[in-house]
Amino acid sequence: MAERKFFGEVSALVDKPVRVVTTDGKSFDGTLLGVNPETLSLCLSEARNEKGIVMHRVVLNGSVVAEVFAVEKPFDLRALADRLEKVFPKFVKLYEDQGFIMVMEKIKVTEKGVETGSGPAAERVQKVYDQFLSEMKA
Repeated sequence: MAERKFFGEVSALVDKPVRVVTTDGKSFDGTLLGVNPETLSLCLSEARNEKGIVMHRVVLNGSVVAEVFAVEKPFDLRALADRLEKVFPKFVKLYEDQGFIMVMEKIKVTEKGVETGSGPAAERVQKVYDQFLSEMKA
């Protein structure tokens, strides 16, 4: 269970800005493109090193990765699910490990907004999402 949660947290960093520090003290800021779960090797895009040099792609062997930091505060999917639950009681299911919420078993919501579903209910979910997002940024 703990291992699955760990890899879920690492996977949540994919497509997000991160800072990686290596065992020899070098650092890279870039977007995490992928992680090998067996070796914890990482692939970064548009990575800037400590000297300010930007590289299109950087692949780091997991054995040299000392630390990985999320640069942005992660999206709080659980808080959004709680907010949606107030509007749609008993019709909200959170799939946190998979990164989405299902409302009324037909409206899929991710950190990017409503992905599937249409009609008045989906529009209401999108409004709740938009309000939630604006409050997070404030």
